[in-house]
Amino acid sequence: MKESELIYDWNTIDYEIKRISSQHPHDVWFDDETLRDGLQSPSARNPTIKQKIELIDYMEKLGIQKVDLGLPGAGIFHIEHIDSMLSHITEKSYDLRPGCAVRTVVSDIEPLVNLQAKYETQIQASAFLGTSPIRQYTEGWDMQRIISTAEKAVTFAVDNDIPVMFVTEDTTRSKPEEIKEVYTRAIELGADRICICDTCGHVTPNGVKKLLAFIQEEVIPDSGVKRRDIEVNWHGHQDRGLGVANNLAAVEAGADVIHGTALGVGERAGNAPLDQTLVNLSLMGVIKNDLTSLNEYVQKAHEYIEVALPRNYPVFGKDAFETGTGVHASAVVKAMKKGDDWLADRIYSGVPAQDYGLEQVIRIGHMSGRSNITWWLNKNDYQITDDLVAYLFDIAKKQRRLMKDSEVHMAISEWKNL
Repeated sequence: MKESELIYDWNTIDYEIKRISSQHPHDVWFDDETLRDGLQSPSARNPTIKQKIELIDYMEKLGIQKVDLGLPGAGIFHIEHIDSMLSHITEKSYDLRPGCAVRTVVSDIEPLVNLQAKYETQIQASAFLGTSPIRQYTEGWDMQRIISTAEKAVTFAVDNDIPVMFVTEDTTRSKPEEIKEVYTRAIELGADRICICDTCGHVTPNGVKKLLAFIQEEVIPDSGVKRRDIEVNWHGHQDRGLGVANNLAAVEAGADVIHGTALGVGERAGNAPLDQTLVNLSLMGVIKNDLTSLNEYVQKAHEYIEVALPRNYPVFGKDAFETGTGVHASAVVKAMKKGDDWLADRIYSGVPAQDYGLEQVIRIGHMSGRSNITWWLNKNDYQITDDLVAYLFDIAKKQRRLMKDSEVHMAISEWKNL
């Protein structure tokens, strides 16, 4: 039977992502914010330069197009790290495009002028400025001050040949007319990239689509430029747990660059998880990136940044492809016996483990059947006998959790000594 006949995919019914390439500056790209916005997590550890460079290597290998290297305005320590990463990127002639987050003040942008001259490569200035009414009220700002601030920063960057991505903080809670006013002015001054932000994790997928439609159908055309001349970025957060869903909605709505971080590390509940976004867009056929090293990248981010990696985290958590349930294990084993890895990877999983450098794992526990035990014994090169299977089955049913491999080995040793 054909593989396509084994799964009826309801996801594709009356669904299509329509992207007219002539209306966009490029295909869907990704901007990895792990080493900047991700490190604003209260639990994050700032990795060493060597560790950051290793993460940069993984980003390049995964085909991620852009990276935020940090916030130069945070001080000389951060500038030194940015300098070292830029040196590595240029030395290796990576396709990865560097950028840095900057406040809309000249002093934050000045270090980029020097670094850009040093490495003879463009460094995107991601210049952010809050626009929501609640932020304006709290800070005592008005639109005149916001526009004036934006003008000074964007003009300085453009005059010094620094590519500008103008970022409105809290866009998803900002007024349409004020969003339009500040983006229009930034575009007029030479910003050819804009970033729509869900800074507080407020928006739902419907809000993403409505906001991006407004930006693309009204703001950009009324700024006097064509849609394909402006790169539209989407930057989301996880406060309502909608980071990945909103990233997918942004792709559906026509965004050009999707932001995210490894394991969703970031302030408060975190940023939109980039790893889960990549997995989903790959499964949807939107991207063709080789993601077999994505698990290694996630594990390194977990180790170096000390961001949590729960056992039940999708795809990359320890439990993601493990089962101790008899019925499930039996089906996986039957698929394996057919010599069909494709089948085994999908019979009880919505994500094919092998695509991400992983594999299905069957364990033994209180909900296991004899098929679990037989599979485990075969995989670990034990001679399978009815007596041994029966002994382990009895042991397993007395457990309160799945047995560790070491515990199964010990039980077998005890059985041999009986």
